[in-house]
Amino acid sequence: MGSVISPPVESIPVPDGGDFEFDGPRFTAYWQHLAGKLAQLPPKPQRDDKTYAEAETLKQAARDARFAFLRRYAISIYDRLTANRTRFVRIERLVYDAADLVPGLVPTRAEVAAEAELRQSEKEGVEIDQGILCNQFLADPGCGMHLCHAMLLPREESADALAKFQRDGRLDLGFARVERQGKAAVLLLANRRFLNSEDNSTQAATEIGADVCILDRQSEVAVLRGDVVPEGKYAGRRVYNAGINLTHLYYGKIPFLWFLVRDLGFVNKMFRGLARPDVSPDEVAGDSIEKLWISAVETFAIGGGCQILLATDFNIAGRDAYMTLPARKEGIIPAMANLRLARFVGDRIARQAIMYERRIDCDSDIGRMICDEVVAPAEIDATIGKVIDRLTGSGAVGAIGNRRALRLSAEPLDLFRRYAALYAREQAYCHFSPALISNLEQYWNAQSRRA
Repeated sequence: MGSVISPPVESIPVPDGGDFEFDGPRFTAYWQHLAGKLAQLPPKPQRDDKTYAEAETLKQAARDARFAFLRRYAISIYDRLTANRTRFVRIERLVYDAADLVPGLVPTRAEVAAEAELRQSEKEGVEIDQGILCNQFLADPGCGMHLCHAMLLPREESADALAKFQRDGRLDLGFARVERQGKAAVLLLANRRFLNSEDNSTQAATEIGADVCILDRQSEVAVLRGDVVPEGKYAGRRVYNAGINLTHLYYGKIPFLWFLVRDLGFVNKMFRGLARPDVSPDEVAGDSIEKLWISAVETFAIGGGCQILLATDFNIAGRDAYMTLPARKEGIIPAMANLRLARFVGDRIARQAIMYERRIDCDSDIGRMICDEVVAPAEIDATIGKVIDRLTGSGAVGAIGNRRALRLSAEPLDLFRRYAALYAREQAYCHFSPALISNLEQYWNAQSRRA
């Protein structure tokens, strides 16, 4: 079959000397014009080669225009949305506020909600534009650091959750629970039907749980552990984390923003602590509220589970447990693993793990570069208690100071910001790539699984 020749698209507007009030409506009219032409084509599943090529040409032209517009106006837009950076706005709200400020720049809530009803393969990929916007916000040092600061603040729901935990000594958040164990607050991942994997239903619970663990003054360290799985192949066993819920991903139930909220929120809070609203969380001149985190790996740490191990301070694992980063088979970027894994195992092993699905047994020379204590599965509970006692035996102040110093030498917040900017753009394209669907069908048999 010969290649399909796509029709030409009208020239992209050129920003006119930095006049936002003039350029905004011009670009909006351009995006609306292209959206109108796209709406005249058949729905994505019904397109032939010709109409598919036409649609992709229209979408790419609109994205090129967004990059052109944002390279000139991203800072102005961010400052308007945050009252010149006097207000902190989380990403989940920021992108929709931007849709109101500049129509056509990013999708509205209604447009994203409409696509959320579709399978991943049927979506136009309007959320890619959110990735472009976040890329440009994070790429600017001032805006990007302010946005990282916003995402490191405790969630609004966390104050009530903390009060309940301190009153009752336990907290049930549905897909996560918080308990006490000696001087530790223990966060349990509890998406048991899906082997404690992460998805849109677990996200708020895990981040609130992390906030509570860090803010709780009655504990000195925090522990992350998987709950017991009640049925299936692993019935009666604890599973640390099965990574992203691939079934939900295939059926279109995981929005693009899930990736950014997770890694600028929950995981980054474990790695950096919680920010204060009046002080930058930067390691050098700022401040943060921190605890050491212990991970207890039972059965396996797949994908996102392995990613978390690169952010926690002390990792315990059962001898039968293993780690994988099946990024190639999933068709996505394994979050911050590309930034962090090589620090543990070196560049070559990191590439093998990320690009070639190398399995890493916890009880191996390479596994012990990530896992600090590898013990018999029956000894996990006792080892957690021993590690808690050892990490709290000399007080928290010196431990947190050393944690910050180690983090500054390896991954200061500004380096994270720059990586997050790239991640926002590249993950958006991966999330809506045809390769993602074919990979999930080939390696996961996703089409035959029940969401």
